[in-house]
Order: sequence, then structure tokens, then C-alpha cells
Amino acid sequence: MKHVMNQDEQYRRMTETPVSKLIFTLGIPTVISMLVTNIYNMADTYFVGTIGTSASGATGVVFALMGILQAFGFMYGHGAGSHISRRLGARDVHAARTYSATSFYLSIFTGLVIMIGGFLFMDPLMRLLGSTETILPYARIYAFYILIAGPAFTSSCVLNNILRYEGMAFFAMIGLTSGGILNIFGDALLVNVFHMGIAGAGLSTAVSQYISMIILMVPYLRGKTQSSIAVSFFHPDGNTVKDIVSVGMPSLLRQGLNSASSMVLNLSAGVYGDAAVAAISIVSRIMNFLSCVAIGIGQGFQPVSAFNYGAGFYSRVKDGYLFSLKAGTVLMVLFAIGGFVFSEQLVMLFRNDPLVIDIGSVALKLQCISLVLMPVSIFGNMLFQSIGLSKTASFLAALRSGVVLIPVVLLLSNLFGLTGLEWSQAVSEVVSALITLPISLHFIKTLPQDHPQ
Repeated sequence: MKHVMNQDEQYRRMTETPVSKLIFTLGIPTVISMLVTNIYNMADTYFVGTIGTSASGATGVVFALMGILQAFGFMYGHGAGSHISRRLGARDVHAARTYSATSFYLSIFTGLVIMIGGFLFMDPLMRLLGSTETILPYARIYAFYILIAGPAFTSSCVLNNILRYEGMAFFAMIGLTSGGILNIFGDALLVNVFHMGIAGAGLSTAVSQYISMIILMVPYLRGKTQSSIAVSFFHPDGNTVKDIVSVGMPSLLRQGLNSASSMVLNLSAGVYGDAAVAAISIVSRIMNFLSCVAIGIGQGFQPVSAFNYGAGFYSRVKDGYLFSLKAGTVLMVLFAIGGFVFSEQLVMLFRNDPLVIDIGSVALKLQCISLVLMPVSIFGNMLFQSIGLSKTASFLAALRSGVVLIPVVLLLSNLFGLTGLEWSQAVSEVVSALITLPISLHFIKTLPQDHPQ
């Protein structure tokens, strides 16, 4: 009876709490998680930057590898999470548990496959990701530890996203922030104290990822969730896997094309030397940090959207989207101003090399100008993914992450050289937002009247 009461309480919370309050309640832990996650990614860049410019460039190369691992993790996590939230909204707990367990074990298997493949084709993979010959020795070492952590990267994404979609963002925050804080201290200890160089940064990341995965498993193992990772609910039949993959495909496209875009950026920057690769890598880390607050709000919106769509409260989906868009835009304006004004100082934090600072500060200023439009693209994609409209979500995800960005990078860098490369990401953001906004607003206007389940 107690478990049923908990389900009823959760239903009332997700369908009756004011939308703005609910999104902030679910979004703030996610924002904190993303801030800490980005801080420890930036900590790797900072500590490795003390080794040299080539080593700093290696973090940018291997960051694309992390993106590939996370792409599959987010695919399983968002794909299962959307179904879980809508099933719980429709009060079908058994189906929710099947989606959660199946996605969890598939993510571990996928992480293992990527790990083995990476070990077998290490040097070709690093070159494909944009490594120069001088960066390669550092990239090879760093990638070894990231591949070791492959199953933890993928499964942590699943555990984290299911917790968020179930409305338990606080537990997700604890798991991610614990691993992030440990990684920062691990970097300082292994790189600065034990002088392990880039191997120390890689080992710290691998250990922290596995610790984070274990912490994220605790709520499931202690029965705090309605979802489950018990083997008895693992049913990788065709329909279940198809449901997970089809709804999760936007995440795979988004993260996968982000990695592909990083490869193209690294290869294009490599023409201008290791300093250009390092600069682009540093700017990418800074932009990820500046944008993670808006993304966190969007991830607070997703479970609200999915649950209420499944429960038939369509007006709450509309209100949630519009509120998130307004709040995210306001925050991005503030961050864009800060990033623009202090662009040189921010780049200098990671690598005090005049050429890196010169290239990076220009690229950062341009990207900060376009940062204000980022919520339009992100929230539009999140809206359609959360309610299961995977084709539209996949199109919008691909649009921002690669379909626009990759051609723009190649075109502008060929036409205008390094200046074109510095402009490319900002131009891509603007074009993607202008395409996404009318599609999202049209859908919001056509939502039906509320029809509670």
C-alpha cells in the first residue's frame, strides 16, 4: 500500500505543482550536476594545460571520444527515460521497469564494445578525431584511460537520465557531483603531486566515472525508484529496443554529431598548428560550461513535459516549454555578456600561450554573441524528444550538432582561413535557431485540450 501511495504522490506532484516551480525544482539539481561535471572537465584541461600546448590539444581530441561514449549513453538514457516518464504518467510501472533495466544493460554492453574497438584501433582513431603527430603521444595515453571508463560513461548517462525523468533529479545530482569533485582532487593529486602528467588526468577521470556510476546505482538498489535495474526486468526484445532507440536517436545524433563536429574542428584547426587545436578545445569547454545552466533547465523541463503529455495535461507541456525558453534566454544573455567581456582572461586560465589566447579569445567572443539563441535550439529538440516525436527531435538535434555546423566549418575555414574557423560555430548556432523556432512554436499552438488519463 505504501508503494502505491508513493506512486500517487508522485503523480500529483508532477501534474499539480505549478509548472515554473516544478521545472526549477527538477532543473536546479541538474544545473548543479552539469556545472560540477563541466568544472571537472575543465579541471582536466587546466591541469593538462600545465604540461604543454600539445598535451592541452590532446584533451580536445579525446573529448570527442568521450562524446561518442556519452552519445550512446544519452541515447539509451533519454530513449528509456521518455518512455518511463510517460508510462508512469499512465500508471504503467511494470513497463517502466522493463525500459529502465533493458537500457542499463545495453549501455554497459555498448561501452565494452567501444572500449575494445578503441584499443584495437587506437592510433587511427586518434588521427580521425583530429590529432596531429605531435599531439598523438598525449592523446594515446589520455584515451587509454577514457576507454577503460567506457562502460561507466555509458551506464552513468542512463542511470542519471532515468532518475531525472522519474522526477528524482536530486539523486542524479549526488551521483554526478560526487564523481566530479573526486576527479578535481584526483587531477591535483596525480598531476601536480605525483607528476603523472596526462596519464594522471586520465586515471583520475576513469576512477571518478566508476565511483559516480556506483553512487547512481544506489537509489535503484535501495528501492527508492519506481524504475529498476534488476536483471529480471531485462527484456531486449525487438519492440522494447526499438522504442528506446527510436526515441533516443535525437540524443545519439546530437552527441554523435557533436563528436563529428569536434573532429572536423580539430582537423581544420590542425592546419594552423597545435595552438589552434588547443584554443578551439579550450573555447569548447568554456562554452559547455556557460551553456550548461540553460541545458539544466531544459532537462528539468523534459520530465515535466513527458509525464504531463502521457497524463494528458497538454496545457502544462505548453506552459513548461514557454517558461523554460524565457528563463533560459535571460540566463544566457547574462552569461554571454560575462564571457564576451572576460574572453581573454577565461582562455588564459587554461593555457598562458599568446597564440592560444589570441585565437581562443576571438572565437569565444563570437560564440558568446550567439549564445543567447542557444535555448531556442536546445529546448525545441528537448520538447519533441520528451513526448516521443523522435523524427522531428532527430532532425532538430542533427541540425544544430552537425548538419549545419560541419558544412559551415568547412566552408568558412576554406574561404576565410582561421578567421572563418573562429566564426563558424557562432554562425551555425544562429542558423539552427532560426529553423527550430517556427517548428517548435507551431507545435505548441496545435496541442489539443487537456484530456487527463
